[in-house]
Amino acid sequence: MKFVTTPARSLIALGLGLATVGAMALPALADTLNLRLTAATRSATAPAQGAYWHTKMLRTATFPRQFGKGTNRYWLEQQRVIEMWTSPDGKVWVGQRNGVHPKSAADEEAWRRDGSPATWKRAVNGSTVSLSSEPDKGGVFPVKAPATFWLAGQRLSYEQLQKLPADAAGLTTWLEKAARAAKVNADDVDGYVTQALTTLLRDLPAPKEVRASAYQALSTMPGVRSLGASKDSQGRTGEGLSVDHGRTRQKVGTIASTTELIVDTDAMLLLAESLTSTINGKPFPDKTWTETVLQVGWTDDKPSVPALQ
Repeated sequence: MKFVTTPARSLIALGLGLATVGAMALPALADTLNLRLTAATRSATAPAQGAYWHTKMLRTATFPRQFGKGTNRYWLEQQRVIEMWTSPDGKVWVGQRNGVHPKSAADEEAWRRDGSPATWKRAVNGSTVSLSSEPDKGGVFPVKAPATFWLAGQRLSYEQLQKLPADAAGLTTWLEKAARAAKVNADDVDGYVTQALTTLLRDLPAPKEVRASAYQALSTMPGVRSLGASKDSQGRTGEGLSVDHGRTRQKVGTIASTTELIVDTDAMLLLAESLTSTINGKPFPDKTWTETVLQVGWTDDKPSVPALQ
């Protein structure tokens, strides 16, 4: 495989997630670099074990301002179920459904005292946002992009994905080459590689030994530290990792962000990912969310509108 030169992409996803955004984006093809996969020694390609590689994720985020009146003030939390189906030939379908509810038991009590409203309106950035306690209808649609598996700015076939390096050092080197091909700034390469390693633990049907190498490499990346045994929102236990994204100065102030990951080290699959941000040292709800991986693996079930949890 040859690396293609593509523009570097954002290191922190605030929409559907990095892999989803990457799958929808069309890379700008340019001159190719004569660099090849370093683990093509695995001549046999494992066949797909289903019609689609499927992930189902529940993302939760708290609205940045309270609702209600007087002493009956409460926080609302948005739930978004996101599902992705990728066929072995690289075609992608995405499903999504949203709902809103009081965040905690105390918030629910305040909501009831406020008359249990079923709809809310809030001015956000000069426009009015309407919210409802009834889940939306949701939808499912094919991604209008070339059929491919997207990793670190590279379009891979299923066969190429199976031949990624199955050792931590080799995989890291491959991703660093991909970062250079994507013209990532030297200071951002580590973050670019770290995100790509995370992508391998959830969004791509890479062999288990490649995912194991991704976990090993991830745990040694700069800014990453172990949190030990951790539980996700579903009560599942895995190994926790913290990823420090550092601080950036923007017009609104200094933003600091940290991602926490929980990995099932038996299956070598991601269980949960949380982004926590602060602005000038205070909580920044606009850029804080938790994403729990409810399902990941091969399936024969066809794409359909997600059910809200």
